[in-house]
Amino acid sequence: MPTVKVTDDSFETDVLKSSTPVLVDFWAEWCGPCKQIGPALEQIADEMAGAVTVAKVNIDDSPMTPSKLGVKGIPTLMLFRDGEMTSMKVGPMPKGKLVEWLAEAGVTAN
Repeated sequence: MPTVKVTDDSFETDVLKSSTPVLVDFWAEWCGPCKQIGPALEQIADEMAGAVTVAKVNIDDSPMTPSKLGVKGIPTLMLFRDGEMTSMKVGPMPKGKLVEWLAEAGVTAN
């Protein structure tokens, strides 16, 4: 499953009310490190479909949600479960570290 584009308007429905865990990537078009982790997030979205949804929030297009959640730098990755943010990482990470982080948070491929 490809990554899902989420906006300020759809955040509550797509993330907070999701029945599966959601990994949210707060990013921007001009952010080099954000582009660096993009392919790894796409792979995780495909490989872990059903176990986790990977959502992308462009902070320039949807500034209210990152502001409400206290996002200070990008890329910021937040894991949401049952409407609650359960884990957060800031900065780019290789795919292996992302998968490791998800596993530590109890999210593993089916």
